[in-house]
Amino acid sequence: MNALASSYSKSGNQSAREVRNLANLGETASTSRVLNLSQIFASSGRSEGYAGNPFFRNSQLNKALLIKHTLRPGERELFSHPRRTATKIILPFDASDLRLGGRSIFVNQSGFVNFTRSYFSDDNPANNPDLQILQHLDAIPSLDPFLVREHLARFGFRPDPCYLKISPRDLSDMIGFANAEIERLVMTAFGAGMEAAAMKLTAKILANNLDSDLDPLKQTFRMSDTDFGEGMFSWRGFLYFKWRQTLLQEDIRQVVDGLQNYRTIGPAEAGTRDYLAEARPRLAKKIIAAIITTYKTLKVYDEAYQALTQGADPAPFRKFLLDGPKMFFELGESIGILSHIGSFWDYRMGKRMAHMRLTPQEFADIIVDFEDSLLSVEPATVPTLPTPATLL
Repeated sequence: MNALASSYSKSGNQSAREVRNLANLGETASTSRVLNLSQIFASSGRSEGYAGNPFFRNSQLNKALLIKHTLRPGERELFSHPRRTATKIILPFDASDLRLGGRSIFVNQSGFVNFTRSYFSDDNPANNPDLQILQHLDAIPSLDPFLVREHLARFGFRPDPCYLKISPRDLSDMIGFANAEIERLVMTAFGAGMEAAAMKLTAKILANNLDSDLDPLKQTFRMSDTDFGEGMFSWRGFLYFKWRQTLLQEDIRQVVDGLQNYRTIGPAEAGTRDYLAEARPRLAKKIIAAIITTYKTLKVYDEAYQALTQGADPAPFRKFLLDGPKMFFELGESIGILSHIGSFWDYRMGKRMAHMRLTPQEFADIIVDFEDSLLSVEPATVPTLPTPATLL
């Protein structure tokens, strides 16, 4: 390992707490933040698809943990351009025991090219497919498996489905939400009193356990085995994104309210004062427009599903399942950006940080970052918001 990579070992310069956090990632990390390839190696390492169509060609990198990481102030100096999040690579010393720690580096930090030359033993690593994948992952706001699949496919990379799973923690958290959705289908098909059957169907769809119990569903949709696998991946993706959007509501409400009410501390230069007066309502409108955009996209799913559950017509939903992944990039990108804005606002300007208010310039820097991150989101029309003229 190159000297640029920092240590996560108990004998290194990181705390035992960080090592414990690394060991707990497999069970507690969210799907959008962490791609845990060491866990996938443990669960699917002997499968044909794992070896036949790996995520990374390098065997050690194919057992790494990739994390969307909010940069601490001292870490931002590692990059030539300002950024608040980065993609961290953690290479475990032993993929079967994360308690032993590992070594880490950020994609595109200062010296990353030299690191890749050493790690891949290649003087010209730019054409290395593993490095290309890392660069593509660094360009998206989250590691949601549905967004990752569609984004990588645009560049010709198609890892096996075993690498694209919802994390155990998120599966546990979203099971109730997903079950409420699927219960409508089960009630339509079999009538009341089939709650247990709905729960079983939900568990199989979310866990990608497409066994013979799902054959009646496959027959209803008149799908081949291949199409059914793709269709269930699509359904799982839309259930996941609907659940994520539901979780976002309170976070986004806090941000929009905070943009009108947050008070900075200390004097402000005239330019900063003018920028904040204009940017507060402008950013709030952009955030609302982005959430409306996700609503519109998910409404397509709702209408197709309604035709299935209320009209007993499987054709629209079948077509939707096969075409749905085309929407994953836009949907996943929008929800990933909104999630970042919501979580960073809570982290830096939330109630817990009321005693550490930002200066006008610090606050303006964050608003600039938020506005830049929303440039790729297709806008929706929203009403004019009031300008908080008395706030900095």
